[in-house]
Amino acid sequence: MAGWSVRDIPDQSGRNAVVTGANSGLGYVTARELARKGARVLLACRSETRGRAAVEQLRGEVPDGDVQLGLLDLGELASVREFAGSLPYERLDLLVNNAGVMALPYGTTADGFETQFGVNHLGHFALTGLLLPALLAATEGRPADGHPASGPDGARVVTVSSMVHLLGNIDPHDLNSERRYRRWTAYGRSKTANLLFTHELARRLAAAGSDLVAAAAHPGYAATNLQTAGPRAEGRRVAERLMALGNRVIAQSAEAGALPALYAATAPGVRPDSFTGPSLAMWRGAPAPSRRASWTLDDRAGERLWSASEQLTGVFYDALKA
Repeated sequence: MAGWSVRDIPDQSGRNAVVTGANSGLGYVTARELARKGARVLLACRSETRGRAAVEQLRGEVPDGDVQLGLLDLGELASVREFAGSLPYERLDLLVNNAGVMALPYGTTADGFETQFGVNHLGHFALTGLLLPALLAATEGRPADGHPASGPDGARVVTVSSMVHLLGNIDPHDLNSERRYRRWTAYGRSKTANLLFTHELARRLAAAGSDLVAAAAHPGYAATNLQTAGPRAEGRRVAERLMALGNRVIAQSAEAGALPALYAATAPGVRPDSFTGPSLAMWRGAPAPSRRASWTLDDRAGERLWSASEQLTGVFYDALKA
């Protein structure tokens, strides 16, 4: 893993991939590098205008890339169902749950969930469950074109969390932060939910005897538009400028920040429920095993969150049930 870079990404020819939030930042870099290595990539974006611009930009950078746009609003379960129902692939080799929001003022999704929990966790929980049949299909046999169905290590679900998950565990009695809302605490809890989801998904896949790998990654401190979105939404111009300054002076680039997710998605031998991040103090550097809070490995907490997520979204992982 030492010094791992995009040059080390194995050939992805014959693989189908979905990357959420792929119109900019980490998602765009992830989609671009997968396409550069031969994968067919569906850019899942909320904005059609920004999504089309990203597809055109990517085609300019990777002229032979096989990419297309899919509209997906993770804050609206109807949109998630529509996206999953229109998946252009019979099998899906790679799902990168990358999209997210960070430290926003209190708000709710179209379905009434606290925005950060709803988008960062529940939207991806529902999406993964709805795409599960296609992901499981990628672990079976070979397609007609003769390419390995999902590469040497099988199909994968990679969920992007954050080092900020260390701010705190989720509150099972207040998942939507209705009692007291603090933007950074809510963000940290949503990122803890990402890791608990990965943990429980990996456990259930193993129990079902599936070769599908569920893993997690985080970018450290990478310069994206996430940092400035919250202050901008509240009109806090000083905070927005400070965040922008931090992106320029302290943060690593989006290209570097995307490496842990790309590693988790493509490197040989990635273990289920692994957590990959930057090597230097979880902040920056080449991909490496990352520190992880003990509460993200709690089986009972994972089961409780899973059950609550099924009830809230109406998405049940029937394919993993006996």
